[in-house]
Amino acid sequence: MKAIIAQDFGPIDELVYGDWPEPAAVGDTVVIEAEAIGVNYPDGLLVQGLYQMKPKMPFVPGMEVAGRVVAIGPSVKSVAVGDRVAGLLTLGAYAERVGVPETSVMPLPAGMDAGDACALICAYGTAHHALKQRACLLAGETLCVLGAAGATGIAAIQIGKAMGGRVIAVASTPEKRAIATAAGAYLALGYDDLKAALKDATGGRGVDVMFDPVGGDAFDAAARSMAWEGRLLVVGFASGTIPKFPVNLALIKGFSVVGVFWGAFTAKEPGVYRDNMRELLGWYASGVVKPVIEGVYPLSDAPAILTRVLARGATGKIILKP
Repeated sequence: MKAIIAQDFGPIDELVYGDWPEPAAVGDTVVIEAEAIGVNYPDGLLVQGLYQMKPKMPFVPGMEVAGRVVAIGPSVKSVAVGDRVAGLLTLGAYAERVGVPETSVMPLPAGMDAGDACALICAYGTAHHALKQRACLLAGETLCVLGAAGATGIAAIQIGKAMGGRVIAVASTPEKRAIATAAGAYLALGYDDLKAALKDATGGRGVDVMFDPVGGDAFDAAARSMAWEGRLLVVGFASGTIPKFPVNLALIKGFSVVGVFWGAFTAKEPGVYRDNMRELLGWYASGVVKPVIEGVYPLSDAPAILTRVLARGATGKIILKP
């Protein structure tokens, strides 16, 4: 079968579209024929050796796959051949067929789009965990979402609104800000003079919950824009810069800096993760959340797509299709 292969850590354009061994249906493995493969920012970091995890070489990147079950291991009980499912992996999703442990497989509701399913796993899963378990966002609180036109940012806007938050979006261009307001933000700002803009937007009170997948200079403005007892969520560093934090700000302004590592959460608290996914699927079914799919591209285009994602040139969710 065909897959995207990292032969060694290096530039994204050195990824190879080539032959890879078929997954074996052994033990609790569910083999999925991919209809959709989700693209995520960490995928691009991983292949360059810039992520927390350093897999053995060679490897196939990718964390999300949705499609039809074509084979199951002898110990699999909860799904059958022919079922449509989505799967969460650490590696391996950028392939025509993928082997996923049964515990990481989620049956799809009838008629659910495979691309939407991929978006719900990582982007919506991250935003939901961040706002529900890490920030404990309350109805009526002000939520500010940086990187608001990306897949995770759009998810944070929709989920924050579903939880009763008043959502301010921050994005770099008028086009991206329009996407954020369409997703449910009541106000969309640019990054220029962000501290002053947030002060005006909150009447000087500051932001209760700051969702920051960007880092860099935006983090510095965010840290100076927090309300008393606020929660600044450290989600990622799409700017490419991991900021330094002057801890006196947390003391003076009385807010918390809270790390969000969704991958570790799914491994350490699988029951809570499954509860979260059930809630997200319910919200999806009722129209409360709806992923924005920017486009669907051939699997062979993965290097070019990852390059654009890491350059922050993407909006919404991007899907690969074998």
